[in-house]
Amino acid sequence: GRFDRQTVAHCCKFGPVLVWFRLGYVVLLWLCVTHLRCARAETKTVVQKDAEFDVTYNDTVTSDNQTIYAFNHTVSRNKTEGVRVTVDVLSEGAESSPILFVVRQKQAVLSFQVPLILRGLYQRKYPYAHVGRTLCQPPTRSLTETQYFFVDVSTLSSLGTHYQLRISRVDSFTLHTDKKFSFTASPSQPQYFKYVFPDGVDTVIVKVNSEMTFPCSVMSIQDIQCPVYDLDNNVAFIGMYQTMTKTAAITVQRKDFPSNSFYVVVVVKTEDEACGGPLRFYPLRPDELIDAGNRSKTLDVVVSPAISSDVYVMGMLFCLGIFLSFYLLTFLVACVENKRSVDRPTVPGVNPVSPYEYGSFERSLESVAGRSRQESLSSIEEDDYDTLADIDSDKNIVRTKKYLCVSDLARKDKRVLSKKYQIYFWNIATIGVFYALPVIQLVITYQTVVNVTGNQDICYYNFLCAHPLGNLSAFNNILSNLGYVMLGLLFLLIVLQRDVIHSRALDRNDLNALECGIPKHFGLFYAMGTALMMEGLLSACYHVCPNYTNFQFDTSFMYMIAGLCVLKLYQKRHPDINASAYTAYACLAAVIFFSVLGVVFGKGNMVFWIVFSVLHILATMLLSTQLYYMGRWRLDSGILRRIVYVIYTDCIRQCSGPIRQLITDIHSVVVFGLSRAAYGLLKTPNDFASYLLAIAICNLLLYFAFYIIMKLRSGERIQCMAMVCILFTAVVWGFALFFFFQGLSTWQKTPAESREHNRDCIVLSFFDDHDIWHFLSSIAMFGSFLVSVCLVCACTVDEDKAGDHSVMLIEFK
Repeated sequence: GRFDRQTVAHCCKFGPVLVWFRLGYVVLLWLCVTHLRCARAETKTVVQKDAEFDVTYNDTVTSDNQTIYAFNHTVSRNKTEGVRVTVDVLSEGAESSPILFVVRQKQAVLSFQVPLILRGLYQRKYPYAHVGRTLCQPPTRSLTETQYFFVDVSTLSSLGTHYQLRISRVDSFTLHTDKKFSFTASPSQPQYFKYVFPDGVDTVIVKVNSEMTFPCSVMSIQDIQCPVYDLDNNVAFIGMYQTMTKTAAITVQRKDFPSNSFYVVVVVKTEDEACGGPLRFYPLRPDELIDAGNRSKTLDVVVSPAISSDVYVMGMLFCLGIFLSFYLLTFLVACVENKRSVDRPTVPGVNPVSPYEYGSFERSLESVAGRSRQESLSSIEEDDYDTLADIDSDKNIVRTKKYLCVSDLARKDKRVLSKKYQIYFWNIATIGVFYALPVIQLVITYQTVVNVTGNQDICYYNFLCAHPLGNLSAFNNILSNLGYVMLGLLFLLIVLQRDVIHSRALDRNDLNALECGIPKHFGLFYAMGTALMMEGLLSACYHVCPNYTNFQFDTSFMYMIAGLCVLKLYQKRHPDINASAYTAYACLAAVIFFSVLGVVFGKGNMVFWIVFSVLHILATMLLSTQLYYMGRWRLDSGILRRIVYVIYTDCIRQCSGPIRQLITDIHSVVVFGLSRAAYGLLKTPNDFASYLLAIAICNLLLYFAFYIIMKLRSGERIQCMAMVCILFTAVVWGFALFFFFQGLSTWQKTPAESREHNRDCIVLSFFDDHDIWHFLSSIAMFGSFLVSVCLVCACTVDEDKAGDHSVMLIEFK
């Protein structure tokens, strides 16, 4: 409303008085509250007691009283003893008002409540009425020193809570080298011990073992400092740590601990999900307390010295010596072959290399000694075939030679084909560079994260044989991949030497090089050698930090190698119609794409396996059609009409030999593909990348066997060198697969379960089973490549049967 002049004057006169009155009221109220608090504090009783070690104190605490226990003990610089606090709450319903224990030391304060509430997955709460904690022991500079510490006991509960307190010494607090020590731990009673590096030892391996798989535990390595993080909810804050079921092992280096000592901390987790255990039930309410039951676990700990620097040197020399010996052996074989080629006698009228060369099998000179070149080449006799000009260029004209061979089917210009196959090499070199650079950057990041966070669960090493070097945690697994690189380079040198010899023969217009044998193109060989080198590099990158997210680094170029080997075998019989580099690498990229999808989505996903199986069968059918029709077919709207027409004319009205073989082989391919698809659907293996790689290897082996069988059917026989390579490679592959299936670790399981498969080193105390797999598999791949070289470059064929398979192909076309 409106105020008159008198009202306004009244407010101006008494307004300051009202403000001061309200301010005085607030001050008086504050004094009253403070007085009440002080009066209540004066009523709370604080009792201090001089306490002793190894004596159990039974007492009751309420909100009105607080008890302080005073302890003192003598600390010696030459002897380290642990001090352990053990507390039990004997009253019921203490969860609502727990007791607070505060241990005050010279350089540290430890506080915990009893019952101790530990949280698990989904914030589930587990109360523990029995708690045991080890006190942090700061180092002393004096020879002997008396240290004091106090244990304060208090609560906010108005009801009395009965408890027991006991302080005891831990005589076996210090671990000794190569001496096993047994102890028991639980979630509310963690244990930790001290280890001091002895003179002359710079690296040790801390091993913790248990006969009990569960409960799940955590082993941690922490520096000597206070506080020590020894509970499930804080053990991962500092230091190195890893989960464990039955075994755990961490390699510790002196350079990482300035005090030349460290703590070995063992904590039992409140739940087992981190170790692959079953999930417990969900709490009905967020604040519900769950009985954890008995989760105590008996464990053994032993600290052993790691290998010395001499073992590192011996391991590297051993690795280099093995693969340099192949360089020496190759040089000696080259010298012997060069001498034999100079001294080899020639049969009059017979060329050293047959124009009907199928591949790697030696022609019987006796069977052709009496036959001259003019008799063997039916093309010399003009009456035997039509002299149309297009017979030398159009591959759809039926050849009318008496003896047909692969060279008759290769009508494209050699220079054009050579450039076509050189693209394989340049493309895979480009792919390798752009693939490897981000991979190297990523694995360096992985290793940095492991070193900074100390989380040993990120990488799936064989921790019992993981030898660090610098920032690398498992240098031996990286070094053992050197064989792929060195043998891949050696294979490139062998191919280069053959390429140079062939080019020089062409330059001097050598008749054998110009007219005899199948066309020689080395681009795919160069690509195979480069792929082997890249496999070594990427396998080394994978083993920097092996886990399921980067497993495709290790397998991508394995798919490349399998695909290139199949293409090379196909090229030997079909040099004109082989797939281009762009098509081949696009298909291999699709395979790698499915591999990544399988790793991410394939585990237990039936929809993915159904889709993959259907695509697998369709791709197998399309590839079979492409191979048998040799590219002379189209996939368009009229494909169904042409299929019905071919079935009617070639299968119903008359069934020719090639059609019968086509039907039989397609039936075999489909059955084989269906069996693999059925296995995938029924088993749904977790390791999809290895499953896909097994399919690629099986296809390669089947095609390789088919190639050998067809050579034998054509009357060829195995050369001595080719036979030695085949037998040697088969034996090495057998031993390699034996070591591969040892399974020292597996990222298909949890890190704790994977460590159950860890084993000690078996060679020079430096290499484990998987390193031996790297050695042998690199040698076996190199041997397989040599077999492929021998099959195409060094042999002749019996002229009487050389054209059988080619006639069949021409007839089918």
